[in-house]
Amino acid sequence: MAAEEAAETGLSAEQLQEAEEEAEDGSNPAGGGEATALNGEVDCKEVKSNNLPVKVAESEVETKEEGIEHESIRESDSSILDVSSDYPRGLLKNQKHLSIQRQLADLEKLADLNEAEKKPCPLCPEEKFKACYGHKLHRHLQNLHWKISVEFEGYRMCICHLPCRIAKPNCVADQMFSKMGAHYHCIICSATITRRTDMIGHINRHVNKGETESRFITAPAPKSSHEVLKESDTDVQVLPNYSTPQKTDSYFNPKMKLNRQLIFCALAVLAEERKPIECLDAFGATGIMGLQWAKHLRSSVKVTINDCNENSVTMIQENCHLNKMKVKVNTKEEDNDEAIGDGEENTDAIEVTKMDANVLMHLRSFDFIHLDPFGTSVNYLDSAFRNVRNLGIVSLTSTDISSLYAKAQHVALRHYGCNIVRTEYYKELAARTVIAAVARAAARCNKGIEVLLAVALEHFVLVVVRVLRGPSPADDSAKKIRYLIHCQWCEERIFQKEGNMVEENPYQQLPCDCHGSMPGRTAVVLGPLWSGALFNTGFLRRMLFEAVQYGLEEAQPLLKTVVCEAECTTSKNFSTHSPYDENKQEECGVYIKTPDTLAESDVVPGKRKNNEVMRNATKRQKTDNSAEHPAFYYNIHRHSIKGMNMPKLNKFLNYLSEAGYRVSRTHFDPMGVRTNAPLAHFKTVLMKYSTPTYAGGQTEGPLHVTEDVQLGDQLQAAADSKAKDDEFLGENKSGDTATMFAEDCATHCAAD
Repeated sequence: MAAEEAAETGLSAEQLQEAEEEAEDGSNPAGGGEATALNGEVDCKEVKSNNLPVKVAESEVETKEEGIEHESIRESDSSILDVSSDYPRGLLKNQKHLSIQRQLADLEKLADLNEAEKKPCPLCPEEKFKACYGHKLHRHLQNLHWKISVEFEGYRMCICHLPCRIAKPNCVADQMFSKMGAHYHCIICSATITRRTDMIGHINRHVNKGETESRFITAPAPKSSHEVLKESDTDVQVLPNYSTPQKTDSYFNPKMKLNRQLIFCALAVLAEERKPIECLDAFGATGIMGLQWAKHLRSSVKVTINDCNENSVTMIQENCHLNKMKVKVNTKEEDNDEAIGDGEENTDAIEVTKMDANVLMHLRSFDFIHLDPFGTSVNYLDSAFRNVRNLGIVSLTSTDISSLYAKAQHVALRHYGCNIVRTEYYKELAARTVIAAVARAAARCNKGIEVLLAVALEHFVLVVVRVLRGPSPADDSAKKIRYLIHCQWCEERIFQKEGNMVEENPYQQLPCDCHGSMPGRTAVVLGPLWSGALFNTGFLRRMLFEAVQYGLEEAQPLLKTVVCEAECTTSKNFSTHSPYDENKQEECGVYIKTPDTLAESDVVPGKRKNNEVMRNATKRQKTDNSAEHPAFYYNIHRHSIKGMNMPKLNKFLNYLSEAGYRVSRTHFDPMGVRTNAPLAHFKTVLMKYSTPTYAGGQTEGPLHVTEDVQLGDQLQAAADSKAKDDEFLGENKSGDTATMFAEDCATHCAAD
């Protein structure tokens, strides 16, 4: 009987007897899973049909302990694993599947090709590929399994024909229902994919999520394996997968360092106006932003870090202890403080809360609120403006750039209620879209806004606004939300005029005449958008001063560019003295108290100010449209003339300035020009100072000249242009320019 069983199972009589003895003793309930492996070869059919020792062991141990039963079933199901010499047999759970090998020789070792007898394929069942000799099996492994494998980090995932998709065992028979068919085993997860293209896409999705370690090869990481990162003298502990928000609770993005520095500068400016201030980081994650606030501003701020995830709250508390900060957990009347290390200087505790951001902002009032959720922040605007204090600051970071940058226009319409298209000024369009949503949310709470800073970069859109309490500021802010008329031919744009009356011909508002010269409809209406200023020069200068004081090197170049953009000038002469010398400073028509004035009167945070300047701040708003920077910008490359070399950007800015227009560069586009010049005049100046480009093979016509003559003509033209800039504004000069280009066009036509 033992001989017959040994013949059926393919095992020796001694091995079968040992398995039966172990099953009777109950000492090894999973022994059958190991007994089915012989010389590194595993046959799934034999495992299915001859698992009697495993079943006996499970039945005996079932009355003792339920947990061992689940483990035995799990080990019997995972018997189709690579049990080669590279991996010990005791680590079956951490082994890869036998179809995953590094080299073809490793796959051939499973079949024992060196022996002079017929061997079955280790990756095919017997009814699909019968046992054969070594040379035929070698060709089979190479042509069928190895050539169509999927490679990942030195491993080859070969196609497998074994019945690996094991279902739940049938209680009646000893067989297991399984889904037959060729498939691949993922080296990272336990998935089985049927098609090769799907397997490649499956692996790419793992790589995009940051999952590059196999759970079958590497042992699970210990629980305390945290990585410590340092930014702006602040240490934070993060998990190994901190850069993938889908797989971690403590998301930390090093690319947002510039964003954190800009927000810190805005908070530092507000801390100089009134002390102390209550600030909220509504989405803490690792707590890096709130820790930087408390560590550098110290007693000037009372920091509250919130997150709705329990693991993130635990991580924030650990990071507070790592930076020797006191922690106050939960919002209770009694103090629940605890400190670690030398924290004498850090007298104020960081409050860590675990609740929904909307609930927290409805319950408490703050002077400074920062919103940085995943994606859009429109779901939290109503709560943010509900209890924010007068003349407080609300900053929000939007990372849904696919919708804001007009890649998903239907999403922008759903989230922001705004119709946008892809234009050359799409980044500024995104900033004005977000500000319009902020202004509407503030107006619903009877509050107005003054935009202090609007930055749109590659990864985020940052908006910082000051809150003005009262229905009058709310009405003024709502009036600045208007529609934009955009010409799709020449990309000229202009905001619609104020008023509710329907115009007979809206195309007349555009400075261009594309509608008259082009057939059909040439313009599109975008919006509603924010039509007011995007920057506050006084606030930006104070932000730049704080950036210099705290050594924030990444934020200084951007702030200098934004200050020039706010003033619409090309000069970069920045004063080094403190901008807090005066007692009162006016920003966008609102008088702001400085520390000298604050020292004279005791200010209670959260209460309405008794000072006349603060009480009547919103009544003394002065609207000076001429002082605001021009809306939108032009890309010099988009409007360059074909066949002409355009001038350098800095020289072109000087040419526009000499022509009498306000001009500056913009941070939205490195080749953008912000100016109040119409597009037609912009192109005229660009065309005047552009030089012709000649191909090397042209020999016909008078356009072919030598390089020396070209250089001399260009220098002479530049000298003449500088001497005759005033004459350019006259009609004679424009007529000469038109005549010159008419002759050039005639010459080109003749050459053709």
